[in-house]
Amino acid sequence: MARSSSSRRLGYDGIVLAAPVTVPYQRFSKETAHWWIARALRQTLKAAGVAPRDLDGFSVSSFTLFPDTAVGLTQHLGLTPRWLDHIPMGGASGVAAVRRAARAVQAGDADIVACVSGDTNHVDSFRRMLSSFSRFAQDASYPYGAGGPNACFALLTDHYMNAYGARREDFGRICVAQRDNALKNPHAIMKTPLTLDQYMGARMISDPIALFDCVMPVSGAEAFLVMREVDARAAGIPFARIRSTIERHNAFPDDPIQMRGGWAMDIDELYAMADAKPDDIDLLQTYDDYPVISMMQLEDLGFCKKGEGPEFVRAHDLTIAGDFPHNVSGGQLSAGQAGAAGGFIGLVEAIRQVTGTAGPTQVKDATTAMVSGFGMINFDRGVCSGATIISGDAQ
Repeated sequence: MARSSSSRRLGYDGIVLAAPVTVPYQRFSKETAHWWIARALRQTLKAAGVAPRDLDGFSVSSFTLFPDTAVGLTQHLGLTPRWLDHIPMGGASGVAAVRRAARAVQAGDADIVACVSGDTNHVDSFRRMLSSFSRFAQDASYPYGAGGPNACFALLTDHYMNAYGARREDFGRICVAQRDNALKNPHAIMKTPLTLDQYMGARMISDPIALFDCVMPVSGAEAFLVMREVDARAAGIPFARIRSTIERHNAFPDDPIQMRGGWAMDIDELYAMADAKPDDIDLLQTYDDYPVISMMQLEDLGFCKKGEGPEFVRAHDLTIAGDFPHNVSGGQLSAGQAGAAGGFIGLVEAIRQVTGTAGPTQVKDATTAMVSGFGMINFDRGVCSGATIISGDAQ
């Protein structure tokens, strides 16, 4: 039965996000994912003044934690939560973690939930992950030589360019702006400027994907807390309010190749629940393992019409001080992709932004942010998508 779910869904009043932390990324690490997650957890609890014994909810996302899950981490880290979640949604994990943890706190199943995502990157981690990424990869792509995301996103990028007249320069504008933002982010892996000429002259990886279209796998972790507003106020810590969220999986399965994500199915609900419109968003944090997917999100999230993404990036300044701040920490393309933490990096930065604690990457007068996630690519499409709108206390 068709229905408008936004009018029936319960809001998130009284539930907030707080204590965002980033464990500084490293290109390679000999440590385990457990080590990275443990440090992020310790830092977020310390930032909020919460003792480990008082943490009664725990949510984890990781690719390299295997064979453990969140269950194994409870013993490994000495936790005794009464609410536990493990979210295997890759780049959509951050938004999914917010949705589930917020409802748990709202229902009284937990008082404080730590949402943590982290991965290690050994020299051969990425190769090993590709071969066992999913049953689809094991059976239908990896054995035939299509072993990784470069080829998948080359297929999507080529189709998008042919359908809408996008040029490589258009994707380059996204990458160059994000590198400019990353130079202000002390946690970013990429430390040198990037020009459009350098982008265009980079070596080809999987035509039309070139070097600077690709994320760099790294080790790292991100975390934040979900808790009641009254408790955050009592602790005297900055917080962000959750105004709306959406989530969708396997959207538009009849499309012959992905040209849109689940955001397009639920965007009206996202804005209606937040009582907002695109012009109210002060900064946008899209999932950006490759620039084509960021361009799709610009369209599907309502900032321009389908196919107008190229013209949109030509007409706007996507840097921190620009008229459309986008991925202001540098995103994954310039800060690095710490595995599943790539689904958290935009959200953690957005919490900092709307609470006015982003430091050198702070967008002036930013009170409202949108964060979108995308994950679990299967050759010609990503299966998971989500988005959230958050605002600072003053909003």
